[in-house]
Amino acid sequence: MTNKPCKTNYLFYQSRKNMPFIDYAEGVYMYDTEGKEYLDGCSSAINCNIGHGCTRILQAIAEQSRHTFFAYRTQFENEPAHRLASKLAEISAFGLNRSFFVSSGSEAVEAAIKLVRQYFYNKGERSRYQLISRVPSYHGSTLGALSLTSSAQLEVPYRPMLMTHPKIPAPYCYRCPFNQKKYPACGLKCAWILERVIQEQDPERICAFIFEPVGGASTGAIVAPDEYFEVIQSICKKYGVLIILDEVMTGFGRTGAMFAYEHWNIDADILVMSKGMSSGYYPMGGILVKEAIVEEMLDKGTFAHGHTLAGNPMGCAVTLEVLNVILEEGLVQNTLKMGQILKTGLMKLKKHYDIIGDVRGKGLLMAIELVMDRKTKEPFPPELNVNQILADHAFAGGLIIYPRRPINGLSGDHVMIAPPLTINHREVDKLLALLDKALAQTTIQLGPLSYSGQ
Repeated sequence: MTNKPCKTNYLFYQSRKNMPFIDYAEGVYMYDTEGKEYLDGCSSAINCNIGHGCTRILQAIAEQSRHTFFAYRTQFENEPAHRLASKLAEISAFGLNRSFFVSSGSEAVEAAIKLVRQYFYNKGERSRYQLISRVPSYHGSTLGALSLTSSAQLEVPYRPMLMTHPKIPAPYCYRCPFNQKKYPACGLKCAWILERVIQEQDPERICAFIFEPVGGASTGAIVAPDEYFEVIQSICKKYGVLIILDEVMTGFGRTGAMFAYEHWNIDADILVMSKGMSSGYYPMGGILVKEAIVEEMLDKGTFAHGHTLAGNPMGCAVTLEVLNVILEEGLVQNTLKMGQILKTGLMKLKKHYDIIGDVRGKGLLMAIELVMDRKTKEPFPPELNVNQILADHAFAGGLIIYPRRPINGLSGDHVMIAPPLTINHREVDKLLALLDKALAQTTIQLGPLSYSGQ
């Protein structure tokens, strides 16, 4: 335990919430300056895929620091960037073999937006500038990425500043936006509506459709029916619309595959990466693009985009070693095994707690949705902040989880449970025990509201 830190009045983020000071972290655990231990049940911001304090990363940082932290990409090539791009091309599919590196998920989405526009612009199809995304969704906090996001509490203040892009409902089967029967009786309206929207907007104006293969924080790890992706791909190919997969949260082993598209063989044109890409050890993001798209774009012009720190040597060296850890230490396989144990445990908790309406997700990207009435799926009143109540009880008990609202950010309650991919069986059991305790405390606090709809 270190000396007590001095809190100043000179730093601000999103609110005035008081939080403990972090001291150090190791594996799946984090420790504050008072010596309290926390099990990181959500990989911090669902980004610390290889866990905390990995000595291999510290060694990679030390090795690269003996050369240089930074070199500007218009003045020098750097070996770590080329080695990382080569490794990504090796493990990716469908010709996704050209990399463009940035420093965050939002920056990566911005790069994808500008690339699809630049591609069609250079080809002479200059009427194509709109992208289609889903409701709800989250693609980043910068203005371009926020234009594609649909989560009201994040976007409403900035709507006058945002581009207007068409959106379609997400495949949120637990709360079907079309009030349909369960799949397959529903006819996959949530997929086929893409064609209608493309036709309404004019196919010659649409350049791409962007979506997360498994829902992130905005929906709470929703998983679409398998056929959904076949329909989406057929529609996009029919109208010459590019597919952008936002794998900022799902990539690098999180769902039990290196990339989530592997579960459904999704033939993406661009893949967006960040979070687990560098596992929190360095700010890093990027896009993987089909070679044919890059070559045609550059044959007929340029890509007018870039950032100062894009593809810097230290970021690429760190990310390459993170990728090596995932591959060499079998973390994708571990995610499959531990994800099944976690899901089984969450289903058992659902049987015990009536406030759990749904358990969903894939691999170690899981979520539980909390409801006031399980039969009707009625959510708790938003002002109760039930997701935060649960998260606060969990945090007080030494477990970190990730609370959000699934109904366009305005109502509903879910928490994401997504521990580091290094977690073992004993640690999963401990996570479930801590969550069980927090659920019990939440149920007691809610009183009669938590006993309806049995």
